[in-house]
This record gives sequence, C-alpha cells and structure tokens, in this order.
Amino acid sequence: MAKKSGLGKGLDALFEDNINESQGTQTIRMSEIEPNKSQPRRHFDENAITTLADSIRQHGLIQPILVRSTGTGYQIVAGERRWRACRMLGMSEIPAVVKEFSDSETAQIALIENIQREDLNPIEEAAAYKELMENYNMTQEELSKTVGKSRSAIANAVRLLNMPEKVQELLRKGELSAGQAKAIAAAESEEQMIDLAERAANGQITVRAIEKLLAQKDEEEKEEPAKADTEKKQAMNYLTEMEISLHETLSRKVKINSKDGKKGTITIDFFDPDDLSDIASKLTT
Repeated sequence: MAKKSGLGKGLDALFEDNINESQGTQTIRMSEIEPNKSQPRRHFDENAITTLADSIRQHGLIQPILVRSTGTGYQIVAGERRWRACRMLGMSEIPAVVKEFSDSETAQIALIENIQREDLNPIEEAAAYKELMENYNMTQEELSKTVGKSRSAIANAVRLLNMPEKVQELLRKGELSAGQAKAIAAAESEEQMIDLAERAANGQITVRAIEKLLAQKDEEEKEEPAKADTEKKQAMNYLTEMEISLHETLSRKVKINSKDGKKGTITIDFFDPDDLSDIASKLTT
C-alpha cells in the first residue's frame, strides 16, 4: 500500500522522511530517469544550474532526488535542478529515493516543491497556484497553509495571469517584479498597463510613482462629475438671477430655458403690438 505523500505536512517534512528512510535510497542510472511533465518550471536558469553543478562537484549531492517508478524507468517527482546539474557534470548515476505516487500526487508535489523553494518566476508561481486550486480542488486556505503564504499573497499572484501577455513576458524574464506588477494591475486599460510595465522595466518609474499616478487619476475621475455638477448649479443660479433682473427691467414675465446652463432660449410675455414695441425699446436703450 502506498504511503501518504506528506502533502498535508509540507515539503520539508516529506524530504525529511525521504532522507531518514535510507532503505528507500538507491543509485539509479541517469539514462533511466525522465523529467516530470507536470513540472511547473518552464525555464531553467543555466547559470544557476552551473552554480549548483559546481557545488555538487565540490561537496557531492547532499540530498537525493525523489522519483517514482514508471515500470520502464523512473520519473522525477522532486529535484529536477539537481538532476540537471548532475547531468551537466557528466555523472552516469545519481542517488534517488524511490516512492509510490499517483499522477495527482506527483503533480502536486512538483508544484508545491517549486513554490516553497521560491524557484519559480511570478508567472510560473501564479500558474502553479491556479492549477492546484482548479485541478486538485485545493482551497485558498489549504494552499495558504501548505505553501506558507497568506491568502492575499496567493490571490494577488493569481491576478497576474489576467495581465496583458507583454506584461507577463516581462515578469517571466525577471525584468519586472511582482511588486511592480501588483501596482500596475490597478491601471484601467491594457495599453496603460503595458506602458507602465515597460517604463518600470526600464527603470523610468518606481512602484511608489506608479501608485501615486494611478491614485491621482482615480481621484480626478471621481472629482470630474462633482466638478461638472457644481459648474452646472452655478450656471443655473446665474440664469435665475438674470430672469429676475430682466423681469425687473421689463416689468414683464421672463422665462429662461436651458438644459446645461450654457445655452438656451428666453421667453418674454407681451400683450399687444404696443407692449412688444415698449419691450423692444427698453432692450435697446
């Protein structure tokens, strides 16, 4: 019977179990091992792999990789960076802990291992969170406890997947940070997001400046309707005053009609041609 994967205890506990169970450690030929297709990491930093390879050359592989049997060979569950570094060194064999895992457990462990070890770029991390929640029915609360991050941090990370592809590419390349992207996400259009992201990536604008710019624009948008209402009220008050003034000057009923307070019509009552002539005389003097 397969033992529990240890997901509930976290990856640290899982690896501790693996190391303590010496009977599970084997030396396996590199040619018999294949990478995990569910590996969330899509890009491996060659410089980082080279640095890891140098460390392994000097000190040896301190922690074995974790694999499962496929029947014809082995598949990496955790430790692909170590496997790649050993392959770079030309090693023909590698220490490995062999355990039984289902496809679901293998995928989850691969995702969680990378998240906990902070090996992913922001987009890979966000995609990992999303896959764990959507494909493996993990709630934000469960995910938060498993990876040791707050629910808000997870929610903010997943929102990055809604950003324009150009912004996501800057995040993948490491030219834009998750903090910068979080500030940019408040922009109202994709065009503005891309513009701010490119400026931030080029060092032309800081996170604080982005937040200030977007907050100021939001405040201006809120003030616009209020400002328009105030201007209209002032204009209507002025028209009322003009009605009273004309009434007093002409001694006739005067009505000014306007929808916006800027343009409209004036209606003046008269009783006969002589009265109209009298009004015209008063208006021209």
